[in-house]
Amino acid sequence: MERRLAAVLLADIAGYSRLMEADEEGVLTRQKAYRQEVIDPEIERYRGHIIKSTGDGMLAEFASAQDAVRCAIDVQNMMSRREADEGEDRRIRYRIGINLGDIVFDDGDIFGDGVNVAARLEGLAEPGGICISDIVYQTVPERIEETFRDMGSQRVKNIRRPIRVWQWAPDAPEERKAPEVALKQRVQFCTSADGTQIAWASVGEGPPVLKAPNYLNHIEYEWTSPFWGPFLAEFARMNRLVRFDQRGNGLSDWEVENISPDSMTEDMEAVVKASGLERFALFGISQGAGFSVRYAARHPEKVSCLILFGGFMRGRLKRDNLEDETFYNTSRLMMREGWGSTNPVYRNFFTSSFIPDAPQEVHDSFDELQRICCTSDNAMRIWEMNNLIETSQIAKQIDVPTLVLHIQGDRVVPIREGQLTARLIPGAQFVELPGNNHVALEGQPCFDMFFEEVRAFLAEHG
Repeated sequence: MERRLAAVLLADIAGYSRLMEADEEGVLTRQKAYRQEVIDPEIERYRGHIIKSTGDGMLAEFASAQDAVRCAIDVQNMMSRREADEGEDRRIRYRIGINLGDIVFDDGDIFGDGVNVAARLEGLAEPGGICISDIVYQTVPERIEETFRDMGSQRVKNIRRPIRVWQWAPDAPEERKAPEVALKQRVQFCTSADGTQIAWASVGEGPPVLKAPNYLNHIEYEWTSPFWGPFLAEFARMNRLVRFDQRGNGLSDWEVENISPDSMTEDMEAVVKASGLERFALFGISQGAGFSVRYAARHPEKVSCLILFGGFMRGRLKRDNLEDETFYNTSRLMMREGWGSTNPVYRNFFTSSFIPDAPQEVHDSFDELQRICCTSDNAMRIWEMNNLIETSQIAKQIDVPTLVLHIQGDRVVPIREGQLTARLIPGAQFVELPGNNHVALEGQPCFDMFFEEVRAFLAEHG
Protein backbone atom coordinates (compact mmCIF):
# COMPACT_ATOMS: atom_id res chain seq x y z
CA MET A 1 0.00 0.00 0.00
CA GLU A 2 1.35 3.41 -1.04
CA ARG A 3 0.02 6.92 -0.50
CA ARG A 4 0.98 9.85 -2.73
CA LEU A 5 -0.33 13.03 -4.37
CA ALA A 6 -1.76 12.42 -7.85
CA ALA A 7 -4.20 13.81 -10.37
CA VAL A 8 -7.17 11.50 -10.87
CA LEU A 9 -9.16 11.43 -14.13
CA LEU A 10 -12.46 9.57 -14.20
CA ALA A 11 -14.55 9.28 -17.38
CA ASP A 12 -17.76 7.62 -18.48
CA ILE A 13 -20.04 7.66 -21.52
CA ALA A 14 -23.18 9.77 -21.06
CA GLY A 15 -26.39 7.82 -21.66
CA TYR A 16 -24.51 4.54 -22.14
CA SER A 17 -27.48 2.27 -21.40
CA ARG A 18 -29.68 4.10 -23.89
CA LEU A 19 -26.99 3.98 -26.58
CA MET A 20 -26.42 0.26 -26.04
CA GLU A 21 -30.13 -0.49 -26.20
CA ALA A 22 -30.42 1.33 -29.52
CA ASP A 23 -27.30 -0.13 -31.22
CA GLU A 24 -25.21 -2.41 -29.04
CA GLU A 25 -22.87 -3.72 -31.74
CA GLY A 26 -22.30 -0.32 -33.32
CA VAL A 27 -21.58 1.38 -29.99
CA LEU A 28 -19.15 -1.32 -28.88
CA THR A 29 -17.31 -1.16 -32.22
CA ARG A 30 -16.94 2.61 -32.12
CA GLN A 31 -16.06 2.61 -28.45
CA LYS A 32 -13.29 0.07 -28.98
CA ALA A 33 -11.88 2.07 -31.89
CA TYR A 34 -11.85 5.29 -29.86
CA ARG A 35 -10.03 3.61 -27.00
CA GLN A 36 -7.37 2.24 -29.33
CA GLU A 37 -6.98 5.28 -31.59
CA VAL A 38 -7.76 8.28 -29.36
CA ILE A 39 -8.15 7.83 -25.62
CA ASP A 40 -5.47 5.34 -24.60
CA PRO A 41 -2.77 6.93 -26.83
CA GLU A 42 -3.57 10.41 -25.46
CA ILE A 43 -3.36 9.22 -21.87
CA GLU A 44 0.01 7.64 -22.63
CA ARG A 45 1.20 10.79 -24.46
CA TYR A 46 0.49 12.88 -21.37
CA ARG A 47 2.29 10.40 -19.10
CA GLY A 48 -0.88 9.05 -17.56
CA HIS A 49 -1.66 5.54 -16.42
CA ILE A 50 -4.99 3.74 -16.78
CA ILE A 51 -5.80 2.12 -13.44
CA LYS A 52 -8.87 0.26 -14.62
CA SER A 53 -11.52 0.24 -17.31
CA THR A 54 -15.25 -0.15 -16.85
CA GLY A 55 -17.88 -1.00 -19.43
CA ASP A 56 -18.46 2.64 -20.26
CA GLY A 57 -15.39 4.42 -18.95
CA MET A 58 -12.06 4.38 -17.16
CA LEU A 59 -10.07 5.58 -14.16
CA ALA A 60 -6.61 7.04 -14.77
CA GLU A 61 -3.94 8.79 -12.73
CA PHE A 62 -1.39 11.42 -13.74
CA ALA A 63 1.64 12.81 -11.95
CA SER A 64 0.67 16.30 -13.13
CA ALA A 65 -2.74 18.01 -12.95
CA GLN A 66 -1.76 20.05 -16.00
CA ASP A 67 -1.15 16.88 -18.01
CA ALA A 68 -4.50 15.43 -16.91
CA VAL A 69 -6.38 18.55 -18.01
CA ARG A 70 -4.58 18.86 -21.34
CA CYS A 71 -5.23 15.20 -22.03
CA ALA A 72 -8.92 15.53 -21.21
CA ILE A 73 -9.38 18.59 -23.46
CA ASP A 74 -7.61 16.92 -26.37
CA VAL A 75 -9.66 13.75 -25.98
CA GLN A 76 -12.94 15.67 -25.87
CA ASN A 77 -12.08 17.76 -28.92
CA MET A 78 -11.02 14.68 -30.89
CA MET A 79 -14.16 12.79 -29.85
CA SER A 80 -16.33 15.71 -30.92
CA ARG A 81 -14.81 15.67 -34.39
CA ARG A 82 -15.05 11.88 -34.69
CA GLU A 83 -18.73 11.80 -33.71
CA ALA A 84 -19.84 14.90 -35.65
CA ASP A 85 -21.60 12.87 -38.37
CA GLU A 86 -23.66 10.84 -35.91
CA GLY A 87 -27.16 11.93 -34.95
CA GLU A 88 -27.52 13.89 -31.70
CA ASP A 89 -29.08 10.95 -29.85
CA ARG A 90 -26.48 8.45 -31.19
CA ARG A 91 -23.25 10.25 -30.29
CA ILE A 92 -20.74 8.76 -27.90
CA ARG A 93 -19.82 11.59 -25.54
CA TYR A 94 -17.65 11.23 -22.47
CA ARG A 95 -18.05 13.11 -19.20
CA ILE A 96 -14.73 13.68 -17.44
CA GLY A 97 -13.94 14.67 -13.86
CA ILE A 98 -10.42 15.56 -12.65
CA ASN A 99 -9.20 16.06 -9.09
CA LEU A 100 -5.83 16.44 -7.40
CA GLY A 101 -5.49 14.75 -4.04
CA ASP A 102 -3.86 12.32 -1.67
CA ILE A 103 -4.44 8.86 -3.18
CA VAL A 104 -3.93 5.39 -1.77
CA PHE A 105 -2.44 2.92 -4.27
CA ASP A 106 -3.08 -0.71 -3.37
CA ASP A 107 -2.99 -3.92 -5.42
CA GLY A 108 -3.34 -2.18 -8.76
CA ASP A 109 -6.22 0.09 -7.71
CA ILE A 110 -6.55 3.56 -6.15
CA PHE A 111 -8.74 4.76 -3.31
CA GLY A 112 -9.43 7.80 -1.16
CA ASP A 113 -11.33 11.08 -1.08
CA GLY A 114 -9.44 12.24 -4.16
CA VAL A 115 -11.13 9.49 -6.18
CA ASN A 116 -14.55 10.19 -4.62
CA VAL A 117 -14.29 13.85 -5.60
CA ALA A 118 -13.31 12.96 -9.17
CA ALA A 119 -16.37 10.71 -9.41
CA ARG A 120 -18.65 13.56 -8.30
CA LEU A 121 -16.97 15.92 -10.78
CA GLU A 122 -17.56 13.44 -13.59
CA GLY A 123 -21.26 13.34 -12.71
CA LEU A 124 -21.47 17.14 -12.87
CA ALA A 125 -19.78 17.42 -16.27
CA GLU A 126 -21.83 17.98 -19.39
CA PRO A 127 -21.63 15.23 -22.01
CA GLY A 128 -18.53 16.12 -23.99
CA GLY A 129 -17.34 18.34 -21.14
CA ILE A 130 -14.92 18.37 -18.20
CA CYS A 131 -15.28 19.37 -14.55
CA ILE A 132 -12.25 20.00 -12.37
CA SER A 133 -11.86 20.76 -8.69
CA ASP A 134 -10.69 24.15 -7.48
CA ILE A 135 -7.27 22.81 -6.48
CA VAL A 136 -6.77 21.60 -10.07
CA TYR A 137 -7.99 24.91 -11.48
CA GLN A 138 -5.53 26.87 -9.33
CA THR A 139 -2.61 24.90 -10.78
CA VAL A 140 -3.42 25.20 -14.49
CA PRO A 141 -5.09 28.50 -15.56
CA GLU A 142 -1.93 30.29 -16.69
CA ARG A 143 -0.65 27.22 -18.53
CA ILE A 144 -3.82 26.36 -20.46
CA GLU A 145 -5.59 28.79 -22.78
CA GLU A 146 -8.99 27.09 -22.54
CA THR A 147 -11.67 28.82 -20.45
CA PHE A 148 -13.24 27.15 -17.45
CA ARG A 149 -16.51 28.43 -15.97
CA ASP A 150 -17.01 28.72 -12.23
CA MET A 151 -19.90 26.49 -11.11
CA GLY A 152 -19.60 27.46 -7.45
CA SER A 153 -19.41 24.98 -4.60
CA GLN A 154 -20.90 21.50 -4.82
CA ARG A 155 -21.67 18.68 -2.43
CA VAL A 156 -19.72 15.40 -2.70
CA LYS A 157 -20.98 12.10 -1.29
CA ASN A 158 -19.22 11.05 1.93
CA ILE A 159 -17.30 14.35 2.10
CA ARG A 160 -18.60 16.89 4.60
CA ARG A 161 -17.19 20.01 3.02
CA PRO A 162 -18.46 21.40 -0.30
CA ILE A 163 -15.90 21.67 -3.11
CA ARG A 164 -15.63 24.41 -5.68
CA VAL A 165 -16.06 23.23 -9.26
CA TRP A 166 -14.92 24.61 -12.64
CA GLN A 167 -16.34 23.43 -15.95
CA TRP A 168 -15.10 23.30 -19.53
CA ALA A 169 -17.39 22.47 -22.43
CA PRO A 170 -16.85 22.70 -26.20
CA ASP A 171 -18.49 25.74 -27.74
CA ALA A 172 -19.59 26.93 -24.30
CA PRO A 173 -21.41 30.30 -24.26
CA GLU A 174 -19.71 33.27 -22.68
CA GLU A 175 -19.83 33.05 -18.92
CA ARG A 176 -22.61 35.07 -17.36
CA LYS A 177 -21.30 37.32 -14.61
CA ALA A 178 -22.99 37.42 -11.23
CA PRO A 179 -24.53 40.76 -10.20
CA GLU A 180 -22.36 42.95 -7.99
CA VAL A 181 -24.40 42.23 -4.88
CA ALA A 182 -23.49 38.54 -5.16
CA LEU A 183 -19.81 39.37 -4.55
CA LYS A 184 -20.74 40.33 -0.97
CA GLN A 185 -22.37 36.97 -0.25
CA ARG A 186 -20.67 34.66 2.24
CA VAL A 187 -22.06 31.15 2.56
CA GLN A 188 -22.43 29.92 6.12
CA PHE A 189 -23.76 26.74 7.70
CA CYS A 190 -26.11 26.07 10.57
CA THR A 191 -27.47 22.89 12.14
CA SER A 192 -31.13 21.95 12.01
CA ALA A 193 -32.94 20.13 14.83
CA ASP A 194 -32.02 16.66 13.51
CA GLY A 195 -28.36 17.54 12.89
CA THR A 196 -28.68 18.30 9.17
CA GLN A 197 -26.24 20.96 7.94
CA ILE A 198 -28.05 23.80 6.16
CA ALA A 199 -26.20 26.25 3.89
CA TRP A 200 -27.46 29.85 4.13
CA ALA A 201 -26.40 33.32 3.06
CA SER A 202 -27.45 36.95 3.48
CA VAL A 203 -27.00 39.88 1.07
CA GLY A 204 -28.36 43.40 0.72
CA GLU A 205 -29.50 46.01 3.21
CA GLY A 206 -32.92 47.17 4.32
CA PRO A 207 -35.97 45.52 5.83
CA PRO A 208 -35.16 41.80 6.22
CA VAL A 209 -36.79 39.17 4.02
CA LEU A 210 -36.39 35.44 4.54
CA LYS A 211 -36.90 33.35 1.41
CA ALA A 212 -38.47 29.97 2.14
CA PRO A 213 -37.11 26.91 0.27
CA ASN A 214 -38.56 26.05 -3.11
CA TYR A 215 -37.99 23.27 -5.62
CA LEU A 216 -34.25 23.12 -6.36
CA ASN A 217 -31.86 25.65 -4.82
CA HIS A 218 -28.19 26.44 -5.05
CA ILE A 219 -27.34 29.68 -3.27
CA GLU A 220 -24.09 30.14 -5.22
CA TYR A 221 -25.02 28.95 -8.71
CA GLU A 222 -28.30 30.89 -8.74
CA TRP A 223 -26.46 34.20 -8.99
CA THR A 224 -25.05 33.41 -12.44
CA SER A 225 -28.32 31.93 -13.67
CA PRO A 226 -30.54 34.10 -15.90
CA PHE A 227 -33.36 32.12 -14.31
CA TRP A 228 -32.69 33.44 -10.77
CA GLY A 229 -29.85 35.99 -10.80
CA PRO A 230 -31.74 39.15 -11.82
CA PHE A 231 -34.71 38.28 -9.61
CA LEU A 232 -32.58 37.82 -6.49
CA ALA A 233 -30.48 40.90 -7.26
CA GLU A 234 -33.61 43.06 -7.48
CA PHE A 235 -34.88 41.71 -4.16
CA ALA A 236 -31.51 42.36 -2.49
CA ARG A 237 -31.41 45.89 -3.92
CA MET A 238 -34.14 46.99 -1.51
CA ASN A 239 -33.90 44.48 1.34
CA ARG A 240 -31.63 42.29 3.39
CA LEU A 241 -32.33 38.97 1.67
CA VAL A 242 -31.66 35.78 3.65
CA ARG A 243 -31.87 32.52 1.71
CA PHE A 244 -30.82 28.92 2.14
CA ASP A 245 -30.59 25.63 0.28
CA GLN A 246 -33.24 23.20 1.40
CA ARG A 247 -32.03 19.87 2.70
CA GLY A 248 -31.27 17.31 0.04
CA ASN A 249 -29.92 19.77 -2.53
CA GLY A 250 -27.55 22.64 -3.22
CA LEU A 251 -24.87 23.09 -0.55
CA SER A 252 -26.95 21.69 2.30
CA ASP A 253 -26.62 18.05 3.34
CA TRP A 254 -27.76 15.64 0.62
CA GLU A 255 -27.75 12.40 2.60
CA VAL A 256 -30.64 13.07 4.94
CA GLU A 257 -33.12 10.69 6.50
CA ASN A 258 -36.06 13.06 6.65
CA ILE A 259 -37.46 15.28 3.89
CA SER A 260 -40.83 16.59 5.03
CA PRO A 261 -42.77 19.84 5.62
CA ASP A 262 -41.93 19.62 9.34
CA SER A 263 -38.21 19.28 8.63
CA MET A 264 -38.40 22.25 6.27
CA THR A 265 -39.95 24.33 9.06
CA GLU A 266 -37.17 23.23 11.43
CA ASP A 267 -34.58 24.24 8.82
CA MET A 268 -36.20 27.67 8.58
CA GLU A 269 -36.04 27.98 12.37
CA ALA A 270 -32.33 27.11 12.31
CA VAL A 271 -31.59 29.74 9.65
CA VAL A 272 -33.58 32.40 11.48
CA LYS A 273 -31.57 31.74 14.64
CA ALA A 274 -28.20 31.64 12.84
CA SER A 275 -28.86 34.83 10.86
CA GLY A 276 -30.07 36.78 13.90
CA LEU A 277 -33.43 37.65 12.37
CA GLU A 278 -35.90 39.05 14.90
CA ARG A 279 -38.91 40.14 12.85
CA PHE A 280 -39.03 39.86 9.08
CA ALA A 281 -41.08 39.47 5.92
CA LEU A 282 -41.39 35.89 4.74
CA PHE A 283 -41.26 35.19 1.00
CA GLY A 284 -42.46 31.87 -0.38
CA ILE A 285 -42.46 30.87 -4.03
CA SER A 286 -44.16 27.69 -5.30
CA GLN A 287 -44.19 25.11 -2.46
CA GLY A 288 -42.32 27.67 -0.36
CA ALA A 289 -45.72 29.33 0.10
CA GLY A 290 -46.92 26.33 2.11
CA PHE A 291 -43.72 26.26 4.18
CA SER A 292 -44.07 30.00 4.83
CA VAL A 293 -47.63 29.57 6.08
CA ARG A 294 -46.54 26.73 8.38
CA TYR A 295 -43.73 28.84 9.81
CA ALA A 296 -45.97 31.90 10.28
CA ALA A 297 -48.56 29.80 12.13
CA ARG A 298 -45.87 28.46 14.46
CA HIS A 299 -44.04 31.79 14.95
CA PRO A 300 -46.49 34.67 14.37
CA GLU A 301 -44.38 36.96 16.53
CA LYS A 302 -41.50 36.68 14.04
CA VAL A 303 -43.35 37.33 10.80
CA SER A 304 -44.26 40.92 9.87
CA CYS A 305 -45.93 39.89 6.59
CA LEU A 306 -46.17 37.14 3.98
CA ILE A 307 -45.40 37.41 0.26
CA LEU A 308 -46.54 34.30 -1.62
CA PHE A 309 -45.76 33.96 -5.32
CA GLY A 310 -46.90 31.16 -7.63
CA GLY A 311 -47.72 29.17 -4.53
CA PHE A 312 -50.22 26.62 -3.35
CA MET A 313 -51.62 25.19 -0.15
CA ARG A 314 -52.61 21.85 -1.69
CA GLY A 315 -50.14 19.59 -3.50
CA ARG A 316 -51.24 17.99 -6.75
CA LEU A 317 -52.22 14.74 -5.05
CA LYS A 318 -54.51 16.64 -2.65
CA ARG A 319 -56.58 18.43 -5.33
CA ASP A 320 -58.77 15.54 -6.47
CA ASN A 321 -57.96 16.46 -10.06
CA LEU A 322 -57.08 13.85 -12.69
CA GLU A 323 -54.97 16.28 -14.73
CA ASP A 324 -52.84 17.15 -11.68
CA GLU A 325 -52.36 13.47 -10.82
CA THR A 326 -51.33 12.72 -14.40
CA PHE A 327 -48.78 15.56 -14.37
CA TYR A 328 -47.35 14.26 -11.08
CA ASN A 329 -46.97 10.70 -12.36
CA THR A 330 -45.44 11.83 -15.66
CA SER A 331 -43.00 14.13 -13.86
CA ARG A 332 -41.92 11.36 -11.51
CA LEU A 333 -41.27 9.06 -14.47
CA MET A 334 -39.22 11.76 -16.21
CA MET A 335 -37.11 12.27 -13.07
CA ARG A 336 -36.43 8.58 -12.64
CA GLU A 337 -35.56 7.95 -16.27
CA GLY A 338 -33.89 11.15 -17.39
CA TRP A 339 -32.72 13.37 -14.53
CA GLY A 340 -29.93 15.58 -15.86
CA SER A 341 -30.12 13.87 -19.26
CA THR A 342 -29.22 15.67 -22.47
CA ASN A 343 -32.11 13.90 -24.21
CA PRO A 344 -34.42 16.76 -25.29
CA VAL A 345 -37.52 14.70 -24.44
CA TYR A 346 -36.71 15.03 -20.74
CA ARG A 347 -35.44 18.61 -20.90
CA ASN A 348 -38.38 19.92 -22.87
CA PHE A 349 -40.91 18.39 -20.50
CA PHE A 350 -39.70 20.44 -17.55
CA THR A 351 -38.71 23.62 -19.33
CA SER A 352 -41.98 23.78 -21.28
CA SER A 353 -43.86 23.45 -18.01
CA PHE A 354 -41.90 25.82 -15.80
CA ILE A 355 -40.78 28.49 -18.26
CA PRO A 356 -42.55 28.08 -21.63
CA ASP A 357 -42.01 31.73 -22.62
CA ALA A 358 -38.32 31.86 -21.68
CA PRO A 359 -35.47 32.24 -24.21
CA GLN A 360 -33.09 29.35 -24.86
CA GLU A 361 -30.42 30.74 -22.53
CA VAL A 362 -32.83 30.47 -19.61
CA HIS A 363 -33.92 26.97 -20.65
CA ASP A 364 -30.28 25.84 -20.69
CA SER A 365 -29.66 27.36 -17.27
CA PHE A 366 -32.70 25.59 -15.84
CA ASP A 367 -31.44 22.29 -17.26
CA GLU A 368 -28.04 22.81 -15.63
CA LEU A 369 -29.62 23.81 -12.31
CA GLN A 370 -31.41 20.46 -12.19
CA ARG A 371 -28.24 18.58 -13.04
CA ILE A 372 -25.88 20.13 -10.50
CA CYS A 373 -27.96 20.79 -7.42
CA CYS A 374 -29.65 17.49 -6.68
CA THR A 375 -29.60 13.73 -7.28
CA SER A 376 -32.54 12.04 -9.00
CA ASP A 377 -33.42 10.22 -5.78
CA ASN A 378 -33.57 13.41 -3.73
CA ALA A 379 -35.41 15.22 -6.52
CA MET A 380 -38.12 12.55 -6.40
CA ARG A 381 -38.30 12.71 -2.60
CA ILE A 382 -38.71 16.48 -2.68
CA TRP A 383 -41.20 16.24 -5.56
CA GLU A 384 -43.29 13.70 -3.65
CA MET A 385 -43.29 15.87 -0.51
CA ASN A 386 -44.39 18.91 -2.49
CA ASN A 387 -47.25 17.05 -4.12
CA LEU A 388 -48.55 15.73 -0.80
CA ILE A 389 -48.55 19.10 0.98
CA GLU A 390 -51.85 20.07 2.60
CA THR A 391 -51.78 23.43 4.38
CA SER A 392 -55.34 24.65 3.79
CA GLN A 393 -56.50 24.47 7.41
CA ILE A 394 -53.32 26.09 8.71
CA ALA A 395 -53.76 28.95 6.21
CA LYS A 396 -57.09 29.84 7.79
CA GLN A 397 -55.30 30.54 11.08
CA ILE A 398 -52.86 33.10 9.66
CA ASP A 399 -53.19 36.59 11.10
CA VAL A 400 -50.46 38.59 9.36
CA PRO A 401 -50.70 40.87 6.29
CA THR A 402 -50.41 38.68 3.20
CA LEU A 403 -49.80 39.46 -0.47
CA VAL A 404 -50.51 36.63 -2.94
CA LEU A 405 -49.19 37.02 -6.51
CA HIS A 406 -49.70 34.59 -9.36
CA ILE A 407 -48.91 34.54 -13.07
CA GLN A 408 -52.05 34.09 -15.13
CA GLY A 409 -50.89 31.25 -17.40
CA ASP A 410 -48.73 29.36 -14.87
CA ARG A 411 -48.69 25.71 -16.01
CA VAL A 412 -46.95 24.29 -12.96
CA VAL A 413 -49.32 25.79 -10.38
CA PRO A 414 -52.67 26.80 -11.95
CA ILE A 415 -53.85 30.26 -11.00
CA ARG A 416 -56.86 28.75 -9.23
CA GLU A 417 -54.48 27.52 -6.52
CA GLY A 418 -53.18 31.04 -5.96
CA GLN A 419 -56.73 32.35 -5.78
CA LEU A 420 -57.59 29.63 -3.28
CA THR A 421 -54.60 30.63 -1.15
CA ALA A 422 -55.82 34.22 -1.05
CA ARG A 423 -59.33 33.09 -0.05
CA LEU A 424 -58.04 30.86 2.74
CA ILE A 425 -55.80 33.47 4.43
CA PRO A 426 -57.95 36.13 6.16
CA GLY A 427 -57.51 39.57 4.60
CA ALA A 428 -55.00 38.46 1.95
CA GLN A 429 -54.53 40.62 -1.16
CA PHE A 430 -54.42 38.90 -4.56
CA VAL A 431 -52.56 40.22 -7.62
CA GLU A 432 -52.70 38.55 -11.03
CA LEU A 433 -49.63 39.00 -13.24
CA PRO A 434 -49.42 38.54 -17.03
CA GLY A 435 -47.51 35.69 -18.68
CA ASN A 436 -47.23 31.90 -18.72
CA ASN A 437 -44.06 31.15 -16.74
CA HIS A 438 -43.92 29.85 -13.19
CA VAL A 439 -41.49 32.60 -12.16
CA ALA A 440 -40.95 36.25 -13.06
CA LEU A 441 -38.12 36.56 -15.59
CA GLU A 442 -36.20 39.77 -16.23
CA GLY A 443 -37.35 41.54 -19.39
CA GLN A 444 -40.93 40.33 -19.18
CA PRO A 445 -43.81 42.57 -17.99
CA CYS A 446 -44.58 40.48 -14.91
CA PHE A 447 -41.04 41.09 -13.55
CA ASP A 448 -41.47 44.83 -13.09
CA MET A 449 -45.08 44.45 -11.97
CA PHE A 450 -44.07 41.90 -9.33
CA PHE A 451 -41.53 44.22 -7.75
CA GLU A 452 -43.80 47.25 -7.92
CA GLU A 453 -46.40 45.36 -5.90
CA VAL A 454 -43.85 43.93 -3.49
CA ARG A 455 -42.15 47.28 -2.85
CA ALA A 456 -45.45 48.93 -2.03
CA PHE A 457 -46.50 46.06 0.22
CA LEU A 458 -43.19 45.97 2.10
CA ALA A 459 -43.23 49.74 2.54
CA GLU A 460 -46.52 49.37 4.40
CA HIS A 461 -45.98 46.10 6.27
CA GLY A 462 -42.32 45.09 6.06
